[in-house]
Amino acid sequence: MDVLDKNFCPTLEEIGKYVRNPVFIQFCSEIKERYKCMEKIEFSSCSWEKGWNVKFKKVGKTLCAIYPRKGYFTVMVVVGVKEKDAVQTVLPDCNAQLQRIYDQTREGNGQKWLMIDLEDKGSMYDDTLRLIDIRRGRTVTR
Repeated sequence: MDVLDKNFCPTLEEIGKYVRNPVFIQFCSEIKERYKCMEKIEFSSCSWEKGWNVKFKKVGKTLCAIYPRKGYFTVMVVVGVKEKDAVQTVLPDCNAQLQRIYDQTREGNGQKWLMIDLEDKGSMYDDTLRLIDIRRGRTVTR
């Protein structure tokens, strides 16, 4: 699979083979199960993250976008005005690396677009799901 070939739309399984990390399919399955939504595979022409990505949306709102990499994947979670207070409340209990990502991400139009690299099913994985829970409007507890 060529993530930059916009003439060939890959399946989720083909993206999983490209990533070569079982956590990718586990994460996608968990999102689908947890939020009762399906993936939408899209090609982005944006110069910042050009190529195929996987988006999960619920009631018209993007929960997250996933960018495939070799051996890992990057999850983009937007923290908007509505989510900011809740995220800042749980952030001290989150993985130190996620706290750094949040602190170092510039805010624009009241939003932070967090780019979180995942390669295993550890605390970053769990904390990323917590952020998506907040994005979805769910109450989050540790």
